[in-house]
Amino acid sequence: MSSDPFLSIIVPVYNVKNYLSVCIDSILAQTCTDYELILVDDGSTDGSSRLCDDYAAANPRIRCLHQPNSGHTAARQKGYQASRGEYVTFVDSDDWIRADMYDRMCRAAKDTGADILHCNYIAAAPDREITCSSPFPAGFYDKSRLEKEVYPRMIYFGDFFTYGIAPSLCNKIFRRSLLEKHLFHVPQDIIVGEDGLASYSCMLDAESIYFFEEAFYYYRSNADSVSHHSMPHSRLLENRRMFDTYSQVIDFSRYPYMEKQLDYYFVYQCLLTFIPVFGDMLSSARDFRQRFMEECNYPPIRKAFHTVTASSINGLHNKLYTFCIRHRLYRLFRLLLQH
Repeated sequence: MSSDPFLSIIVPVYNVKNYLSVCIDSILAQTCTDYELILVDDGSTDGSSRLCDDYAAANPRIRCLHQPNSGHTAARQKGYQASRGEYVTFVDSDDWIRADMYDRMCRAAKDTGADILHCNYIAAAPDREITCSSPFPAGFYDKSRLEKEVYPRMIYFGDFFTYGIAPSLCNKIFRRSLLEKHLFHVPQDIIVGEDGLASYSCMLDAESIYFFEEAFYYYRSNADSVSHHSMPHSRLLENRRMFDTYSQVIDFSRYPYMEKQLDYYFVYQCLLTFIPVFGDMLSSARDFRQRFMEECNYPPIRKAFHTVTASSINGLHNKLYTFCIRHRLYRLFRLLLQH
């Protein structure tokens, strides 16, 4: 391995001892060799920290960093700062990858010079696996082709809610200089939805992207995932910070169609968030009304719900919730949550 590897693989680790060996072993089984693996222990308390140290002691390709619990984004940023690769990628610590993933992607990076390389992924549940594919045909896309074919449908592909490109950082490898410009504007306190803030701004800034038809990445879908936990009220503030950050990092004057795509994305995120968060607030009529009205009146949310038409939203309940948020009908919204 050269002193500066071609690829840096960063794995944030927090209390995933039951899955961590599968993840690391899948990386060590890669058919390519020109990489470094950086494990960032984010204050684990379940034995994951010791396991990271054991792997690092046994393999010179692995470095292990430790930090007090600061969150997924902080761990990724710390890993990036310690990395040396010309290209950088991430693997979530409860997922795993196909043995030829980085051999194929790094070869394509060298052959084409693409700034980003993107593969499909498999959502793996205990009882089934579902391949999640990008609708864009495989191959090399230069800037002209990206602007014409990809960007106008990158976040919202036309069916509520279908991504053109999934926001995950983990099924992509990024040219180092590109990721450096966009990874550090992601707020560290956003727990859900943080990937897109980096990946979409990187893709808009990229001069070229290479799409693979194959699925190399395995995303573990299980009840322990953060997305399956109950939502604290702080998720409402996270939404605001995420929406505001998108508005700051995307140049709408250059890509005006991104504004409408983000409106659809904001509505989608609000529907995912409002229902469980406000469901927990049903016992407090005063707090419910105040918080509901505050969220409905927040400018990016208000704009999105007045832009997106009810006919474009799937499901009767989603349409009714959207109607309530658009017109700030908190009593009807409460009633829907109770049934």
